[in-house]
Amino acid sequence: MASRIRIAVVYGGRSAEHSISVLSAGSVLSALDPAKYEVLTVGITRSGGWVRTDAEPRQLQIAGQSLPEVLPADAELALRSGGSRTGSTEVAVFDPASAVAVLDSVDLVFPVLHGAYGEDGTIQGLLEMAGVGYVGSGVLSSAAAMDKAFTKTVLRAAGLDVGRHLVLRPGDPLDERELAGLGMPVFVKPARAGSSIGISKVRSLDELPAALKLAFEHDSKVLIEAAVVGREIECGVLQDADGSVSASLPAEIRLRPEYDWYSFEAKYLEDASEFDIPAEVGADTVRTIQDASCRAFRALDCAGLARVDFFLATNGRLVLNEVNTMPGFTDISMYPKMWQASGVGYAELLDRLIATALARRDG
Repeated sequence: MASRIRIAVVYGGRSAEHSISVLSAGSVLSALDPAKYEVLTVGITRSGGWVRTDAEPRQLQIAGQSLPEVLPADAELALRSGGSRTGSTEVAVFDPASAVAVLDSVDLVFPVLHGAYGEDGTIQGLLEMAGVGYVGSGVLSSAAAMDKAFTKTVLRAAGLDVGRHLVLRPGDPLDERELAGLGMPVFVKPARAGSSIGISKVRSLDELPAALKLAFEHDSKVLIEAAVVGREIECGVLQDADGSVSASLPAEIRLRPEYDWYSFEAKYLEDASEFDIPAEVGADTVRTIQDASCRAFRALDCAGLARVDFFLATNGRLVLNEVNTMPGFTDISMYPKMWQASGVGYAELLDRLIATALARRDG
């Protein structure tokens, strides 16, 4: 029997999406075929420590809900440099109590990390420096996709509709004429955050200062976006080992009547949404969404996978909202569900992502 591929699944992290990453990793780990893969599990604590995670993570209470968290440990990990893009790297486990180092070689890292320090090019740069292959987009594309302002700049240059918006940094004056041009309501959001963290829906000017304050607590760059009246549509993009790119059937998120936007609580903590997978749209609209998704993937120079989020306006206008280079992988996440509806099961999806990452490592 051929030797198994050794994969380090890395999860947790320093971002506000820590617990969602832990949930995603749990689903990934349960679906990796033990006949094909030998898996090393590595958690990153909220403070940035890397630890082996043989034990179950503790539960963290958020808004009355129990979410998992990676715990610190006495034995921490460090990536040992000296690997190569065509070989394996070493993960050294140091036990400060015994001063004994145990070396584990891995063929590939699967960074199941969302948000800052995981989806923004940070860990990708670390892995590049260590000479180890990994699943997902590289440094530049990860950073550009994480920064919604840069995403819009790149995609607008590629001819995609990204909607009307303003970008603010601390100390920037707010142009009242430009703001008036956006109309009301608007959405105020951190440029580099995910899972709707730090986002506010602003319905009047008197609500704007508080929304800006909240957004700036999460990032030093903030977007003010014009609202689009219509439907929320998502589409998955998958790259295969030969470099070809394909798009899934799109899905639609429908909120219950008492919710008027897709907040963090609506996404993860409350039974607030329903999903149509696939979305009930015409064949021409499906092709338009899939084409725009692949164009966005190519324009940002993504690799492996991405989830592309759109607004389909009531007048038929398709507005690209954002691109996620490491979308959620939980049992209820849209990305794997869209591919399942498109004929690609969860385990096969992971196999293809790993095959693509290995081909990229060896290329």
